Amino acid sequence: MILEDYLRLSAQKHPGKTAIVCAGKSLSYKELWERVEERSRHLHKGQILTLKNSQDIEFVVSYFAIHIAGGVAVPLEKDTPDTVLKSISASLEGTILPQGTADILFTTGTTGKSKGVIISHKTIIADAENLIHGQGFSHDLAFVINGPLNHIGSLSKIYPLVMLGATMIILDGMKDMEKFFQALDYPAPKVATFFVPATIRMLLQLSKDRLGSYADRLDFIESGAAPLPHPDMLRLCELLPRTRLYNTYASTETGIIATYNFNDGRCKSGCLGRPMPHSRIVITPEGLISCQGDTLMSGYVNDPEQTAAVLREGTVFTSDLGYLDDEGMLHLTGRQSDVINVGGFKVAPSEVEEAAMAHPMVKDCICVDKDHPITGKALMLLVVWGADAAGFSARDLASFLKERLEGYKVPLFYEEVPEIKRTYNGKLDRKFYQR
Repeated sequence: MILEDYLRLSAQKHPGKTAIVCAGKSLSYKELWERVEERSRHLHKGQILTLKNSQDIEFVVSYFAIHIAGGVAVPLEKDTPDTVLKSISASLEGTILPQGTADILFTTGTTGKSKGVIISHKTIIADAENLIHGQGFSHDLAFVINGPLNHIGSLSKIYPLVMLGATMIILDGMKDMEKFFQALDYPAPKVATFFVPATIRMLLQLSKDRLGSYADRLDFIESGAAPLPHPDMLRLCELLPRTRLYNTYASTETGIIATYNFNDGRCKSGCLGRPMPHSRIVITPEGLISCQGDTLMSGYVNDPEQTAAVLREGTVFTSDLGYLDDEGMLHLTGRQSDVINVGGFKVAPSEVEEAAMAHPMVKDCICVDKDHPITGKALMLLVVWGADAAGFSARDLASFLKERLEGYKVPLFYEEVPEIKRTYNGKLDRKFYQR
């Protein structure tokens, strides 16, 4: 079965149940299935079709319709220039894809050139079942999707919702906070949502009390795409004591691998939980995380060399550094390509950033390297100060960090910046700072 088979079954079992809500409009499962079937009739069988993510009902209908027509969906950013869309479409013409291919999802390219990741129907179902098992998705849930549907973080939330006949509420980002909180008021027994860490920090800074008012309403919140700073984890646990709060390890290449409810009384920093049913984790001798199971990509489109470098013998080898603890839970310690060598000492910038974010005067930050005549490289912290930081200095922050980090991990240089560059899905855009 493919995901659209579950859509058809949900339309049969729950015809009147609301399937999708967006911009004041909604479709029941029966109506959604009818729209999908109708649109699929106008598509040529087996095509590879690019489409812009319009972040609305029409996008979802088209996405399902392409699969029904036996095609492959290639969702792109909503502001993708037409010339780029045509170029990608032309590059995919005549491409021979593995049998059972559903999608080609393009990565954000934070650590290099954006790559087209081949996703199978089997992978989609495995991701859905992992999320259902790991996070307790249910039929009576309304899930608020506020991230871009052309990336795995938000697109993957559609999978379990359709499989269970639950409701998806689609927002076009988080710029309109009022619309987000209105979505949480949707009349369903349970509501849940997914945030990238940058959005969580924004909510904690700007709408903490209002978010806390939903403590008995929110069934669960998932965070992913980037590490969630431990101070923010603690603040969320305090604010939402009865809400399940998940840190998830996932990527376009690996699929949905592991998740951890950090609102378990321990709130373990850097922990991403145990592998879910369709996934396995192996730590290489170099300390890198490698993943196995049915959620893996099939490869990179038209790039056998890059595919062979990452995917070998049913295993995706990532650049993430981590370990498995005595409970079999995964802990993320950084990314191999991000490590900065300071006079022979290797520093994961994420550790420095998490320590800095623990200070209430720091709104956002990123740790980068800077040339140094003696050590070769030195650490520099770019900082966005909070609104109440008047009179607080870089010297004060350095003293704060010295109490929490080994000496060689404390940045030597500090620079105030108006903002930190991030990607569409909230990751620190480290590539931008390497220019």
